[in-house]
Amino acid sequence: MAQYKLVKCTINGKQTETMVDVRASLTDMLRNDYRLTSVKKGCEVGECGACNVIIDGECFNSCIYLAVWADGKNIRTLESLLGPEGELADIQQAFIDEAAVQCGFCTPGFVMTAVQLLETGKEFTREELRKQLSGNLCRCTGYENILNAVEKTMLRRLGKL
Repeated sequence: MAQYKLVKCTINGKQTETMVDVRASLTDMLRNDYRLTSVKKGCEVGECGACNVIIDGECFNSCIYLAVWADGKNIRTLESLLGPEGELADIQQAFIDEAAVQCGFCTPGFVMTAVQLLETGKEFTREELRKQLSGNLCRCTGYENILNAVEKTMLRRLGKL
């Protein structure tokens, strides 16, 4: 018999609470209970990055993060990046401008990984960015345009472009 626990957390700035099966992943909770479909179900073993979300400022694979662990946490998904009028964040627009999107399945995970990097305010070398993004898999783009989008957004935010 399944056991359930009440999980209270903040999701994209909104206080939430829901009963979850103690065996459920955060991916399942976000998709099934909150309809946050930017959180993709890819490998479900923490290898592809399609389910990446930011939890208390740090990027995690939500497929291997139990929903019960989210209790008391602040969780951000791609949906949190939209502006008040539905405008895209600078990193999202950079993905479009640099043609870093093809099928789009991996894009939310890449964007959330980039958000964590960009919010540090640090300047990373291209090789450092490549390494930081290496936990995300893409079968379409070849990665260079994704790297270009993240690098250009970083340089713009730092006032160097």
